[in-house]
Amino acid sequence: MEAQSSSPVVLVTGAAKRIGAAIARHLHARGYAITLHYRDSEAEATALRDALEAARPNSTLLLQTDLTRSDAPETLVARTIERFERLDGLVNNASTFFPTPVGETTPMQWQSLFDANARAPFFLAQAAAPHLRASHGAIVNITDIYGERPLRAHAAYCMSKAALVMMTKSLALELAPDVRVNAVAPGAILWPEADTGENEAARQAAIVARTPLARTGTPDDIAEAVHWLLASARFTTGEVVHVDGGRLLDG
Repeated sequence: MEAQSSSPVVLVTGAAKRIGAAIARHLHARGYAITLHYRDSEAEATALRDALEAARPNSTLLLQTDLTRSDAPETLVARTIERFERLDGLVNNASTFFPTPVGETTPMQWQSLFDANARAPFFLAQAAAPHLRASHGAIVNITDIYGERPLRAHAAYCMSKAALVMMTKSLALELAPDVRVNAVAPGAILWPEADTGENEAARQAAIVARTPLARTGTPDDIAEAVHWLLASARFTTGEVVHVDGGRLLDG
């Protein structure tokens, strides 16, 4: 077993790219040791690990697994404790997103969305809870504004994120006073990678037009909110911080 880390330790799921990678870089730059979880994006995850290690040696652990595996949550937490001997934060960032129009949704699609967006975060939190109690740590769940308002043709996705919002509130109650549990709900930050074409560009422009701050946000905006909830929001639990440029204000 390695010597106990003198830095606070955080486990970030889906850390290889996009918002997850921004969260990992932001926390690492502020002194955290990080377990970087990824599923498929090995090249991006390895490059991120190498960059963080170059900046501060022996500060990362790279772990690959599919979070829908029943043993994945316990394994990720156990490997983190084996490596660093502590856990101070859990960021449930990994997510699955695709449309499920009513009349076309299959049980397999439903299961995929709920496994990734609700089941895995819950069991990760459950596995991490004893260690977070010991460190008086925190959990931050990455939800979505569409967990609180519907997105057409995405009912199952919205419902799975709504479950994650309720999980945030429920665990905040159950794990208090030792562990704080909060969430960050992004608005328009990064468009889905598959969203291309003229119609999609028009849809994105319409979303921005209905955002009071009249622009998209950045992954760093999410990372800053996550860091605040982990490190500074000492009297905040059970809250959902909307980093959406005011998007929820315009129904």
